[in-house]
Amino acid sequence: MSDSPVTFVDLNVPAPLVQALAADGKLIAFPIQQKTLPHTMVGKDVLGRGKTGSGKTLAFSIPVVARLGADSPSGSQARRRPGRPTGLILAPTRELATQINAVLEPLAAAYGLKTTTIFGGVSPKRQIDALRAGVDVVVACPGRLEDLLNQKALTLEDVQVSVLDEADHMADLGFLPGVTRILAQTQPTGQRLFFSATLDNGVDKLVKRFLHDEVLVSVDEATSHVPAMTHHVFEVHPDHKRDLVKTLASGTGRRILFTRTKHQAKKLAKQLTTAGTPAVDLHGNLSQNARDRNLAAFGSGEVKVLVATDVAARGVHVDNVELVVHVDPPAEHKAYLHRSGRTARAGSSGDVVTVMLPEQRSDTETLLRKAAVKTRPVPVTSDSAEVTELVGDFAPYVEPAPAPAPQQGRRRPAGSGRPGAGRGGSGRSNAGRGGSAGGRGGSGGGRGGSGGRSGSGEHGGAVRPGSRQGAPSGGGSRRRRSSS
Repeated sequence: MSDSPVTFVDLNVPAPLVQALAADGKLIAFPIQQKTLPHTMVGKDVLGRGKTGSGKTLAFSIPVVARLGADSPSGSQARRRPGRPTGLILAPTRELATQINAVLEPLAAAYGLKTTTIFGGVSPKRQIDALRAGVDVVVACPGRLEDLLNQKALTLEDVQVSVLDEADHMADLGFLPGVTRILAQTQPTGQRLFFSATLDNGVDKLVKRFLHDEVLVSVDEATSHVPAMTHHVFEVHPDHKRDLVKTLASGTGRRILFTRTKHQAKKLAKQLTTAGTPAVDLHGNLSQNARDRNLAAFGSGEVKVLVATDVAARGVHVDNVELVVHVDPPAEHKAYLHRSGRTARAGSSGDVVTVMLPEQRSDTETLLRKAAVKTRPVPVTSDSAEVTELVGDFAPYVEPAPAPAPQQGRRRPAGSGRPGAGRGGSGRSNAGRGGSAGGRGGSGGGRGGSGGRSGSGEHGGAVRPGSRQGAPSGGGSRRRRSSS
């Protein structure tokens, strides 16, 4: 390829797709798209090697839609069959599956193709209903897809083109046996496109079994770095770490802070919001609706700070993230690279900061050496020049939303509760449900406690915000805990 910009027209992408790409402002192809499309568009198997943020999603979405839409440019309703998709894209996480589908949908619409996502953590009903109605392309995580295959909700016999994205992460998560079983159910002569940063942990075995006369395309090595990505290591005393993290989160642009655990992510997002920097969290303990809602708030710019765990690092594809902060150094160098790849995407620049305690120096230096990152730790506090220069202008303080008012139960006259165990009430087992707690104060839920369905707990304390109505907040919680 020459140094001049290469357009999708130059790469012989069909006109309907060129128009759909142009409507989204995509005119110039990235290197991995330039190198793969000449092969994928003519039906060849491809093994693409490139780090996160290199444009892989569009590199495989274009040929999938072009192949399936070629026979029916005005729509595929006539040949679409219930439970028999013709395209399959496998992804390791539901966040990544969702974002792949967001890229795929407008392209598929250009040919009247339908897509759907399949992953766990949500009810399978919507997924099964979509399959029964007929879809052309399924974007799926292996676990739930195998469940639906076992339930005969779909078959992969008609799949003409299969994509395996982030195969190396599939291996890290232990998904390769399931991936192998799934791919074995697709057409042996179908086209297959694999994308992976590395070929270790069994990925090479998948390549040997399922790819035929494949073309190897390697844009850059897994440890290569975007020139516009700048790495920093800030060494801080444990007593000053919290203030440093707060300062790093307080800039005006989008930033992602990574923690090692789900509990830390939730806690940090709450602390930042309380301190006037709105933040949302992303981790495995959230419901799918909460994950989608938080990602949408971050993607739209409504909230500028996302606090996430390592697993979520694979699924966050949002442009213009100016800063990634490793609140804790990750456990291994591949996690560092994938976390860091959330910034400096799509031609933008970005910074990566690793917050390191003095006792973490040795492990962090080993981590950076394996990741081929050359930078030296700098001792800092939250107001050091290196920190303030990196953060830039501070975002305006945002008053936290007030906490929900405690729900007050309606008092009931003494002795009006249901008869039961205890001198004036219905016994301990009904504490917090609107009956009494078996106290001497009649049926009012203990001494002076109120009755009513939304009444307070055994000791008359108010219901905690967010907890189940009527769950006891005092000693009675030993018998029945809140489900908040």
